[in-house]
Parts: sequence; structure tokens; C-alpha cells
Amino acid sequence: MTSVDDQVIDARGLSCPQPVLLLRQALRPPNPACRVTLLTTDPMASVDVRAFCLRGGHVLLAEETVDGHTRFTVARG
Repeated sequence: MTSVDDQVIDARGLSCPQPVLLLRQALRPPNPACRVTLLTTDPMASVDVRAFCLRGGHVLLAEETVDGHTRFTVARG
């Protein structure tokens, strides 16, 4: 279940840097999401999302592989 402040981004089929750019946009003002779930098939997304969170002060809450894609849950820092 997601709250009003949560957002899901389906970036499956997109390659670097598009998934992280969509994630960044969702976490920026105005009205930034507090928590974002990013779905991606990009094999480099794990490296990219972790680096994005580290540089931006965001928190990677979860990373899991489900049905051929990776699901990241990120909280705004």
C-alpha cells in the first residue's frame, strides 16, 4: 500500500541515465514525493541509483529483483 506522498515510476525498458533522471525529478520540488518506487530493467541502475542517493542525501530503502526487473524504494533525504 502506498501513501499519498508515494510515487511509482515505471522506467522499464529505459536505459541510463533516464531512470535516475526520472527519479531525480520525482524527488525535486515543487511537491516532491517523500518516497519513490522505481521499476527498471537497466542493468546499471543499481550502481546509478546508489550513487544518486549517496550524492543527493537520499536513502535507498530497498532494492529487489522481481519478475525480470529491479524495484528500488528511495526516500527523500
